[in-house]
Amino acid sequence: MPGIKILTEADLRAEITLDRDAVACVENAFAALAREAVVMPPILRLDVRENNGEVDVKTAYVPGLQSFAIKISPGFFDNPKRGLPSVNGLMVLLSAETGLVEALLLDNGYLTDIRTAAAGAVAAKYLARADARTAAVLGAGTQARLQLEALALVRPLEGARIWARRRAAAAEAAATLSDTLGMPVVPVASAEEAVRGADIVVTATPASTPILKADWLAPGQHVTAMRADAEHKNEIDPAVIARADLFVCDRWSQCAALGELHHAIAAGMVPADRRFPEIGEIILNPASGRATPDQITICDLTGTGVQDTAIATLARERCLAAGAGADFVS
Repeated sequence: MPGIKILTEADLRAEITLDRDAVACVENAFAALAREAVVMPPILRLDVRENNGEVDVKTAYVPGLQSFAIKISPGFFDNPKRGLPSVNGLMVLLSAETGLVEALLLDNGYLTDIRTAAAGAVAAKYLARADARTAAVLGAGTQARLQLEALALVRPLEGARIWARRRAAAAEAAATLSDTLGMPVVPVASAEEAVRGADIVVTATPASTPILKADWLAPGQHVTAMRADAEHKNEIDPAVIARADLFVCDRWSQCAALGELHHAIAAGMVPADRRFPEIGEIILNPASGRATPDQITICDLTGTGVQDTAIATLARERCLAAGAGADFVS
């Protein structure tokens, strides 16, 4: 039997970064989801409520790709109190021809962070105004920071505001991002202060009650909601979705079951059977995206297995080219 490539987080960090190639990788994955006969089962989720934890399992087979990934992604949100990261996990890459394991990617959630941030960039690329220059990020964790870095890859940002429940975390993130991006990133005292007047708004928290209100929004804004990946998570007021001129999902059926759309349906803001466009459809037909500069657009990102297969495939290719990793032969 052929050997299995073992790739550590250090291997993967050396070869995969949040760059335009990673964004293109995820963009192509979304397009494939709209164009190809992608096989992507519903998310399997295990809740460990007594420890504020959950484990998601995602996968997808994309016709034409030689491999597919199965990702195991635990999120235990009290871990920072223990000095541990909230998210970890791994990906297994298997041959689409034989089903044999080809690679074990021990990324501790790093690849998920990259592909999730890249998805935010794709959403902004197709839905935010081309002249968007200011951003608001609600949240100050790893993903919040990466989302702002991703936005800077696709829009000419000149400044940003960041809010988090822990003001010290917002201040620390703002200082780091100001240095990294070479633009002013300012911590603010309230979510409303962050959102008012921003061209792009990103929600990046594990909130279970809305932190973004509909009456804060103004014509021309784009909102990416990217952490409602379970039924109990809810970052934006359901009225926000009712107010949107264009609401887009990463996967309509998945968003209706567990995303921000799920909460809007439950609140009676939109009919349960209303079909909303998916981001892959917008990629294939950009004219179906933002129609005018004054539209309010929203993208509901719940995280899809096709993103995991795409980023895992790219990571393995780059690591093989670089001679990274170790071989395991059973």
